Amino acid sequence: MSASPTSTIARRGNSPAETSRRPARPDHREPEHRAQSGHRGHRLATRILGGYLPLLLAMLIVSLPLLWMVLSSFKSPSEIITTTLSVWPRDPSWENYAEAARSVPFARFFANSVLVTVVGATIKTLLSILTAYALVFIRFPFKNVIFILILVALMVPPQVAVLPNYALIASLGGLNTYWGIIVPGLGTAFGTFLLRQHFSTLPKSMFEAAEIDGAGHWQRLWRMAVPISTPSIATVALVTIVNEWNDYLWPLIITDKPSMMTLPVGLTLLTNTDSGSQNWGVLMAGSVIVILPILIVFTFLQRYVVAGLTQGSVTG
Repeated sequence: MSASPTSTIARRGNSPAETSRRPARPDHREPEHRAQSGHRGHRLATRILGGYLPLLLAMLIVSLPLLWMVLSSFKSPSEIITTTLSVWPRDPSWENYAEAARSVPFARFFANSVLVTVVGATIKTLLSILTAYALVFIRFPFKNVIFILILVALMVPPQVAVLPNYALIASLGGLNTYWGIIVPGLGTAFGTFLLRQHFSTLPKSMFEAAEIDGAGHWQRLWRMAVPISTPSIATVALVTIVNEWNDYLWPLIITDKPSMMTLPVGLTLLTNTDSGSQNWGVLMAGSVIVILPILIVFTFLQRYVVAGLTQGSVTG
C-alpha cells in the first residue's frame, strides 16, 4: 500500500505552506560573483591601458611615417604639396622611382652599400666572437680592466671619434676608399659585451671536459661555443648589419665622389639634384630604395633577436 503525496511531503517537512512561510536564505555567491567580475574588469582595464594602448601608440608612431613615405613615393607632386589631405595616391605610378634612378647612380650606391655592409658586418661579428671568448675562457693579465674599457666605449657616442679618425684615415690616404669607410668602425663594444655575457652563462664543465679530451681553444670556440650561441651571434650580426647599412655620418665625411658613396649618402646627393630638390615624390622613392633591403633582412632574422638579447642579458 503506497503512501499519498501529501503524507510524503509531510514526513519530509517540505509542505508548500511551510516552504512559502520559510524566509529565503541569503545567496552568498552573488557578492563573490560581483567581486570576481569587478576583478576581471580591473585586470582587463589594466591590460588595455598598460599594455595594448602603449603598444598601439608605439606602433602608430613607428609605422605611420614609413607608410606615408611609401604612399607618397607613388604620388605626383601636385598630390603631395597640397592643402587637401590625400592619403591614398589617386593615380599611383612608378615614375618617381624611375626619375630617382635617372638622377643619381642608385645601382652604384647599392653595390657600395652591400660591399661595405657585408665586409664590415662580417669582420665586426668575428671580432666580437673572438674577443668575447677570450674575455671568458682565456686567462691573461688585466682582463677585467679591458672589459671595463669596453663598457666605457659602450657609453661614449661614436661621433666623438670622428675628427681623430678622419685625421688618421686622411693621412694614410684612405679618402674615397672602401677600407677608409670600413676600418674605423670595426670595433663593436655592444657585440663584445652581449657575447661575453652569453658565453659567461655556458657550463664551464663542458669546456673543461673538452680540454681534457685534447680540444684546443680554436676547437672549443667553433665546435662548442659558436653552435650553441646562434641566437646571440645572429642578434649581434643583425644589429651590426643595420648599423653598417644605415651609417650616414662617417661615409658622408670620408667620401665626396659619387662612385664611392653609399645609399644614405647618395640620398643626400639626390636631394641636391634639380629633380629631387623640390620633388618630394622622388625623395620618398629614394628613401624607400634605401630602407627596403634592410627591412627584408630584418624580417628574416628578427626571430633570433629576442632569444639572443634574452640569453645575453643573463649573467653568469
